[in-house]
Amino acid sequence: MSFTILFFAFVAIVCIQIAYYLTFLFSFSIKRAEVRLKKHIPLSVIICAKNEAENLQKNLPSILEQDYSNFEIVLVNDSSSDETLEVMKRFKELHDNIKIVDAKPIEAFWGNKKYALTLGIKASKNNFLVFTDADCRPNSNKWLQYMSSKFSNQKAIVLGYGAYAKKRFSLLNSLIRFETVVTALQYFSYANLGLPYMGVGRNMAYRKELFFNNSGFNGHMAIKSGDDDLFINEVADKGNTTICTSEESFTTSEPKTSFKDWILQKRRHVSTSSLYKSNHQILLGLFYVSQLFFWFWALCCYYSVIIGHGWFH
Repeated sequence: MSFTILFFAFVAIVCIQIAYYLTFLFSFSIKRAEVRLKKHIPLSVIICAKNEAENLQKNLPSILEQDYSNFEIVLVNDSSSDETLEVMKRFKELHDNIKIVDAKPIEAFWGNKKYALTLGIKASKNNFLVFTDADCRPNSNKWLQYMSSKFSNQKAIVLGYGAYAKKRFSLLNSLIRFETVVTALQYFSYANLGLPYMGVGRNMAYRKELFFNNSGFNGHMAIKSGDDDLFINEVADKGNTTICTSEESFTTSEPKTSFKDWILQKRRHVSTSSLYKSNHQILLGLFYVSQLFFWFWALCCYYSVIIGHGWFH
């Protein structure tokens, strides 16, 4: 293999990377977060929890303390075996804006979060739904204000950012937080350019009528993952989707603490992404493949010039 061919292959890969960053990420980087808050529309915050008694005890107060005048919290107990349901009931005794849905396991949807979420959505009384997880804590008491402010007559989906807490002196934590930021930059950038393809269940919102008008999770109910990204990939488009990037609108959750758990989580995400629309798969695949080849060709060029002394010829 001649060095000339090697070099031009490397240049081609670099050009793909530059085009990607200029087209997608740069368009998002120059977009300023809007801070105009609107009148409080009625919201239903939906939290589906499975064996999350400890996290609910710790994080639910930060949602109850939101500076928002009109919202309910729908707590869905997804067949928990710990004290999750008991914790929910204790909170409900103290707060009249809490509603509990106890999702009993049934054979057809055994262990399927989408079934439990569907029951929670059906039980909600408001048309505007906000979703988060039991292990998530809003960054501020204005989380609901910022998320709801993005709804309009046209915008029925609001994509937010779900961060992970920082742990000192942890390589795994640094990798998780870096990967989370890169993923968010991508789905925010794509949505900003009219190509929304995913959101994260840790922080997102959409209209209840959008869910039922599109048959909910029926198109992928057999797949246990994808209650957030597969649904958004199916129903989101240029006209109905917007993003919320104000820091006050972020949520933060605890990351995985072992490489094994993180790898299993990423495997589920990768398997889910294989079901995205074809144009999304092509664009995302091109980016990741070009990244892989960038490092491969960079190492080849380095070896040829610095170490090989003509090994490639």
